[in-house]
Amino acid sequence: MDMRNWLKTYGANVPAEINADRYPSVVALFEEAAETYADNIAYECFGKSMTYAEVEAKSRAVAAYLQVKMGVKRGDRIALMMPNTFAFPIAMLGILRAGAVQVNVNPMYTARELEHQLNDAGAKTILIFGGSTPVLADIIGKTVIDTVVSIDLSDGMDLPVPSPVVDDRLADVISFADILTHGADLEYQQVDLTGNDNIFFQYTGGTTGPSKGAVLSHRNVVANLEQYKANWPEASRPNVEAMVCALPLYHIFGLTISLAYVSLGGRILLIPNPRDMDAVIDTIKDAGITMFPAVNTLFAGVAAHPRAAEIDFSKHVFSLGGGSAVLETTSNNWKALTGRHITEGYGMSETAPLLTGVPIGGAEFTGSCGLPVPSTDIILLGEDNTEVPTGERGEICAKGPQVMAGYWNRPDANAEVFTKEGYFRTGDIGVFDEAGFLRIVDRKKDMIIVSGFNVFPNEIEAVVAACDGIIECACVGVADEKTGEGVSLFVVKAPEAELNDESITEYCRQNLTPYKVPCKITYLAELPKSNVGKILRRELRKM
Repeated sequence: MDMRNWLKTYGANVPAEINADRYPSVVALFEEAAETYADNIAYECFGKSMTYAEVEAKSRAVAAYLQVKMGVKRGDRIALMMPNTFAFPIAMLGILRAGAVQVNVNPMYTARELEHQLNDAGAKTILIFGGSTPVLADIIGKTVIDTVVSIDLSDGMDLPVPSPVVDDRLADVISFADILTHGADLEYQQVDLTGNDNIFFQYTGGTTGPSKGAVLSHRNVVANLEQYKANWPEASRPNVEAMVCALPLYHIFGLTISLAYVSLGGRILLIPNPRDMDAVIDTIKDAGITMFPAVNTLFAGVAAHPRAAEIDFSKHVFSLGGGSAVLETTSNNWKALTGRHITEGYGMSETAPLLTGVPIGGAEFTGSCGLPVPSTDIILLGEDNTEVPTGERGEICAKGPQVMAGYWNRPDANAEVFTKEGYFRTGDIGVFDEAGFLRIVDRKKDMIIVSGFNVFPNEIEAVVAACDGIIECACVGVADEKTGEGVSLFVVKAPEAELNDESITEYCRQNLTPYKVPCKITYLAELPKSNVGKILRRELRKM
């Protein structure tokens, strides 16, 4: 039986293979786009726009400054901790053009999370949003960071947007505005990058212990954006597309798709705060959007908003849902608003991220995450590590040019996560149908997905267990109408402990990014355990 049934299901305009070496690097891709589409608008934000030529000049200034004034060399790791504003693509392209590797950091991280990531990556330089500097100030002495560059919301555009001040505990901070000014007068030395050079460290939750850095190469990302364009040619037209970028660019989903549209000379509408729904609608309502990638939470929020009818969807071609499962109700509401169902895709940080996608234009909601994208081989392995027949459950294992080489400095984890044949084990359980459509039916790992972000119970439990007055704890995912899933925490308190929901939640807020904070807390006399003492999460789920 041919296990690659999906190739027969591809439309006539979807190729079986892509050229993963279409560009030698993402830098070469950008420089070609900047020359071809110089006068096109590349990014819009806060009502202002920036052309490809302007992005080229500003990112060149950043690259020159990094090289000349800061001594940045090929392969150096530089952390970028920013929301979606003009400064993000300018800084990113400057970092990459200098030959460095970008460590993507969530600007909402707590001190504990930031300290681990900076030390694990060995980043000596950080470009950071002013509003995030208090967190850095708390832990900078425990890291190898020796250079701090502060970024304001208004950097990269002539607009006086108020921005938080830099924490005064940080000394010798360089302003990004100064880098743009002085870098323009410095000579930039082009770095001859190849597909094998590293481009991003994408940190992903650890099933056990702290998060791991998935190391992505330029070739991984070039391959994945070529796979995206080959899989959805209807939404990959040069000089035409306008993409809503509400997904954070520090997350690989938004980052790779935005780079696909850079290669097409597309217009990218940056949304700094997707929780401000009125601002989202103001940004996109008259923008002639063609493509909207998001997580279920955002689609649901826009569709339910009283002003949703103001948005002009007349040029809209498709909306791509990923990060977590799209709910049927959300997709039905979206179709009522836009005329089209949400198209689902599936992937992970380790795969740059796209592995599968549903073809555009289905009349019905399928709940499937689609067909493997071109140049991607997916097999489903059973408990005995042999391939299961069509229609049976197995762990989704993937091979393709978008799959990472491995985790940073983690040979132990790499040995676990790759099969002998080189397939990456996703930890998700899926079923293939006869046409090659993949459906996810379970998770091998206990991961919880909150609004598209991976949350690992072990991390929450390690944090909560360190709280005074808690003997032991465990957590599981629970269904949540807004976020898809939420974290439900079970706690065993010490007899004399004066703890309540408020105090535990506040403790979690101090140590965990907001999406990891439990939405429900239950107190138990003891946790259900197996006879060898292992906590039985399935019993907690039943509760």
